[in-house]
Amino acid sequence: MTTQSASKGCLSRLFLNPRSRQVISEMERPYELHRTVMLAFPDAEHGGPGRVLLRIDESPQGGNPVLLVQSEKQPNWSHLQSLPRYLLAAPETRTDYPPAFIHGQTLVFRLRANPTRRNNETRKREGILTEEKQREWLVRKGQAGGFDVLSVVVTDESFKSAFRKRTGKEENSKPMSHLSVTYDGVLRVTDPSCFHETLVAGIGSAKAFGFGLLSVATFKG
Repeated sequence: MTTQSASKGCLSRLFLNPRSRQVISEMERPYELHRTVMLAFPDAEHGGPGRVLLRIDESPQGGNPVLLVQSEKQPNWSHLQSLPRYLLAAPETRTDYPPAFIHGQTLVFRLRANPTRRNNETRKREGILTEEKQREWLVRKGQAGGFDVLSVVVTDESFKSAFRKRTGKEENSKPMSHLSVTYDGVLRVTDPSCFHETLVAGIGSAKAFGFGLLSVATFKG
């Protein structure tokens, strides 16, 4: 079997307080959440943050929001811990992610993505709206990213609105929306090195808005 070894990054889990005004606001404005997360990493003057991916899931216990953050560099979450009522518990950070993979390894996965295609007439990117095409999109990404999709449940969460500030004033924000689709399933690693790069880089577009983080775990079926 072929094994894969590469530099490690970090995977953090943040337990958000659903009653926090800031949390409520940032869950409705994902780019603002991204800006808050980026404060945990070096700025450009100090080497930059590297790749950072994030996704909000619901905790199995109580349904509270859990923010997953995957990063090349180790974060410093002290700014969040100093915010009143922002977190429900201390952040958890794993510093050996992603692990090594082997060819043929089977893993369960979750991905919230923004599947798009380019319109040949307008040359603009647009959301892929049918479940069949959304599945095909993921299969293509897997073939290019070192894995095969063995099974998947597709949940179309429709379009989610967001604002990206042009200046410091909300009235000058640029409105935008992204199609949100969550994929839960089982995959098989076909190219460990390529798969590692896919995990690090993320899948699809709109990564600053909470899309593209591919989470995997050992399959026990």
